[in-house]
Amino acid sequence: MTKNEIFQIVKKNTLEILPKVSEDMIMIDQRLKDLGANSIDRMDIVTQTMEDLAIKIPLVELAQVENIQELVDLLYEKKNSSHP
Repeated sequence: MTKNEIFQIVKKNTLEILPKVSEDMIMIDQRLKDLGANSIDRMDIVTQTMEDLAIKIPLVELAQVENIQELVDLLYEKKNSSHP
């Protein structure tokens, strides 16, 4: 799975959880908080994305993520390390 495919999944889940956000508003270098996502929304987006990718990431690692790009990078790393 490519980073772009993972970004598309993050984007899809963001649009589902944040109905006031349009697809063109979601940029890879943004923070979910800047899109209006509160802490619960952010966890919902991350949790749904991990379910979609069939991976689990410890909360301590997720806490280090600053923006969507870093989230995609972390998800990509975990997805590819769990499926060599």
